[in-house]
Amino acid sequence: MSSNKNALIRYKTLDKCLKNKYKKYTLEDLIDECSEALFEFEGKESFVSKRTVQLDLQNMRSEKFGYEAPIEVFEKKYYRYSDPEYSIHHISVNENDLKAMNNAVQILKQFKDFSMFKDMNGVIQKLEDSIHSTNQKSIIHLDKNEQLKGLEHIDILYESILNKKVLKICYKSFKARESNIITVHPQLLKEYNNRWFLICWQKEAIYNLALDRMEEIEIDEKTEYIDKDFDADRYFGEVIGATVSETQRPQNVIFIVNSQHAPYVKTKPFHHSQEIINEDEKGTTFKICVQLNFELERMILGMGEFLTVLAPRKLKKRIAKSLRIANSNYQEDRDR
Repeated sequence: MSSNKNALIRYKTLDKCLKNKYKKYTLEDLIDECSEALFEFEGKESFVSKRTVQLDLQNMRSEKFGYEAPIEVFEKKYYRYSDPEYSIHHISVNENDLKAMNNAVQILKQFKDFSMFKDMNGVIQKLEDSIHSTNQKSIIHLDKNEQLKGLEHIDILYESILNKKVLKICYKSFKARESNIITVHPQLLKEYNNRWFLICWQKEAIYNLALDRMEEIEIDEKTEYIDKDFDADRYFGEVIGATVSETQRPQNVIFIVNSQHAPYVKTKPFHHSQEIINEDEKGTTFKICVQLNFELERMILGMGEFLTVLAPRKLKKRIAKSLRIANSNYQEDRDR
């Protein structure tokens, strides 16, 4: 059992004892009660030290968890609440607290129809009931699309990662003519630009599989799961998006954004490595250090005429080619 859960059980037990008007509790009694409560939950002997209970009482008295419990020692040995009506479960909250909690509920409600968060429905309802949440419209809107193809697979993928299960996935990439059955060891679910991916270990390498290309999934109980102790921040640290090359090194990508649109790139950097290397009347020159991938090109092309790639030469040529083709498409429209 986690230390946090142990602490919650002890606080709940101490609260029950301290508000008991018909029994006197010494420190030793409180220690015994906490030990017994933990035994009931864990099913094994759990000795709680004197120091632990003393710290628990101190924390309950303090503002640390918002309790500020009125704990007193009477007759120099017994513990109780000086206010007989007090309980840590009856903590009052002010109007600002209620507003903050209500705003949090409005945000959570945006996820309650999402299959991945379906188990949250009851929790959200309880929160609404307990804080007397109103039916006010949300003032924070999160970008989501529950109709995306592949979202129906999230539950089984999530559970497989959580429970360390190997999967057999019927997968058809955009380039393939036929579907293939692949056996994978799922490590992480990744969302980028409203599209979901499964990061998995397969045949001695990490692969990125789009959920919208998955046709069928089943658990492989016969194959032993390989846990790669996946570090998402490190793995995606040198890329924009979800496409990572195991062999490509990151490169310095230098680009200039005109003065009108430079503030948007300053306040929402393309990548955490972004830095400004020059500013003048023409615009702002930025540098990022990333792998060259599809998502980087899409981001650059999305800025259109407001951004010009200066380096590396390979990326500059690819962007120029894409823009020439796009321009020719519109030239054909004019010729019709």
